Amino acid sequence: MIKLDLSYAKLDEDLDAYQDKVSEAHKWLHEKTGKGSDYVGWVEWPYDYDKEEFDRIIALSEKLKGKYDVLLVCGIGGSYLGARAALEMIRGLFPADGPEVIFIGNTFSHTYISQVLKHIEDKEVILNVISKSGTTTETALAFRIFKQYIEKRYGKEEARWRIIATTDKNKGTLKELSDKEGYEEFAVPDDIGGRYSVFTAVGLLPLALAGVDIRELMEGAREAHEAYKSDSLKENDAYKYAVARRILNNSGYKSEMFVTYHLQLTMIAEWWKQLFGESEGKDGNGLLPTSVCYSTDLHSLGQFVQDGNKCLFETLFLIENMPLDIVFPDDKENLDGMNYLSGKNISWVNEMAMKGTLSAHTEEGNVPNILITLKDNSPRAFGYMIYFFFKACGMSCYLVGVNPFNQPGVEVYKKKMFKLLGKE
Repeated sequence: MIKLDLSYAKLDEDLDAYQDKVSEAHKWLHEKTGKGSDYVGWVEWPYDYDKEEFDRIIALSEKLKGKYDVLLVCGIGGSYLGARAALEMIRGLFPADGPEVIFIGNTFSHTYISQVLKHIEDKEVILNVISKSGTTTETALAFRIFKQYIEKRYGKEEARWRIIATTDKNKGTLKELSDKEGYEEFAVPDDIGGRYSVFTAVGLLPLALAGVDIRELMEGAREAHEAYKSDSLKENDAYKYAVARRILNNSGYKSEMFVTYHLQLTMIAEWWKQLFGESEGKDGNGLLPTSVCYSTDLHSLGQFVQDGNKCLFETLFLIENMPLDIVFPDDKENLDGMNYLSGKNISWVNEMAMKGTLSAHTEEGNVPNILITLKDNSPRAFGYMIYFFFKACGMSCYLVGVNPFNQPGVEVYKKKMFKLLGKE
């Protein structure tokens, strides 16, 4: 399902030299003995997931089908990035069927919030609010606004089924409110952190409500679990990727640029940036995760990548079989001089742009490239890919000696923000 190519990576160390460290870190992940071991529930989740809750998700999505035009997903960070990445990769940016999905609760932008309220005025709406605590400021702010909107428009009784909560099983502000109001509830597992939660109700519920086959997605996760359960660097491509990242960081590269060639993969990059940035960026360590979408960004950042400071390497994320191709038409007058492409598929043009750029960056530009190729954009492939990056990220963090599952640095800005907002 995934092919890893390190032939362009310009590694100056042997991967096999890291085998002992990889084997040790592998035990930490699978035996729950490393830093942050309380949050490694995702490792066995493809098999140990809550089957009853999974069935409830599917049953609810079938029950509500056809009753809404817009699904509002209220959450931030790991509470929305995975679901949004999946939806855009699988359905595209302009899906032909299924409800419109709008993500709220991830910004303080008053303009955005106001425009969403205006946009949904004549549409049937349901809302899935996602927060383990219920006190995440961006999410809580938006939820109050949209909760009151739904209650005013539909009445308290109907609002009960139009609002669905994904939160802590036993405690928290959102749990208390949900119990009081009588919302349908789904759980955020105690041993899985937000950025590793795509395979839980955090990701699966909005995906199911949007019409994605979550059974196939979980099957992909199980396939990846089997593919990456060995500690051997000869067998485990997720660990090879992690070690390659470490070698390049040791060689002086400070940033990893995640490269895609399809606009609908932009949110995959955003999800990837949170996964690696929030997991690895601690104690002065970690690669800065950045991203571009070529060929679009070749016209803005291509110059820097080619000739600028050699501070970064590229991780090129490709999908082998993307749907919906177009043939470039012929024009008898050929005033634009483009007839040399007549009869060619646009997918071929995109591929040639990729190959030319890869050659330019690696040969003349001397920029290392790691290539990761996914088979297709199906739910199964998405599930497989997510687990690949989970394992690679956990390994990457343990190799550099940090806890992959906490985020102490984000509390600093919150304290200062709350003081300015007047929160006690």
